[in-house]
Amino acid sequence: MGQRIVFDATGGPEVLRLESAGIGNPGPGEVRLRHTAIGVNFIDTYQRSGLYPLALPSGLGSEAAGVVEAVGAGVTGLHPGDRVAYASGPLGAYAAERLIGAEHLVKLPDGVSDETAACAMLQGMTVEYLVQRAFPVQPGQTVLWHAAAGGVGQIALQWLSALGVHVIATVGSAAKADIARRLGAAHVILYREENVAQRVREITGGRGVPVVFDSVGKDTFESSLDSLAPRGMMVSFGNASGAVPAVAPLELTRRGSLFLTRPRLGDYIATRAELEASSAALFRRLQDGTIRLSPSHRYPLAEAAQAHRDLEARLTTGSVILLP
Repeated sequence: MGQRIVFDATGGPEVLRLESAGIGNPGPGEVRLRHTAIGVNFIDTYQRSGLYPLALPSGLGSEAAGVVEAVGAGVTGLHPGDRVAYASGPLGAYAAERLIGAEHLVKLPDGVSDETAACAMLQGMTVEYLVQRAFPVQPGQTVLWHAAAGGVGQIALQWLSALGVHVIATVGSAAKADIARRLGAAHVILYREENVAQRVREITGGRGVPVVFDSVGKDTFESSLDSLAPRGMMVSFGNASGAVPAVAPLELTRRGSLFLTRPRLGDYIATRAELEASSAALFRRLQDGTIRLSPSHRYPLAEAAQAHRDLEARLTTGSVILLP
């Protein structure tokens, strides 16, 4: 029997419950995986709350690292004892063990720990596709990144710094501002105290930035658009403050023929080749020290609800993991 977190109705963190369930043997193309560390991400709270509807009852979690316990028929390239990680596939990472399709797994290289992988796969590959494919940033550019002290933001600051990009980072407190500066932010804006768009214009000599990366959503959307240079791109990739309201296309015209995209990781690692390329790019940066990362907050699997409370209350900085 293995333990897992499930929920039968959408709502607050209190809907999450721990149960025991049999795992069984892997079927064709599957692996039985024993988790060693599990990533907690904002998308998990969207699914639990009902913002992103799911068929219920459901498991939760899309990212983890672990050890292969058994492989099913037809699985090649993976063997019992292999260290692996994933950030895609069916929900159910909030569990001590699970069955999962082998196509979702990538082997962990030496020098990348299970805990690092569990908090880096989803967020790190998100940064990879955002800055190298959704909007391929160029050395010398100045970009705006919201929530820069969060898990994705901390990886992004290090990645962009290594690329020679100047980052204007927004954060919610002086303590988080210190984190952003330490990780390479060229400028930091305290969004609760300063007018973001006005400060961006001051920093850029009135022009604005070519791209804004915004995972906050409703609360920052207007200021993000107002921070863009003509023909700039708004990359909206999260809803931490709530969903962005409907946008009239003419608003993009009025602000300077702007571009707007709402990407998701799944569409950028849709093929095996893309998954392997994205994860390999992340692992290289973890191995060479370009990105230094370890979980900032650890919770037992049974305390998943508390992890969600702290995440939604902005009490966390960096990455959050559950430990089975």
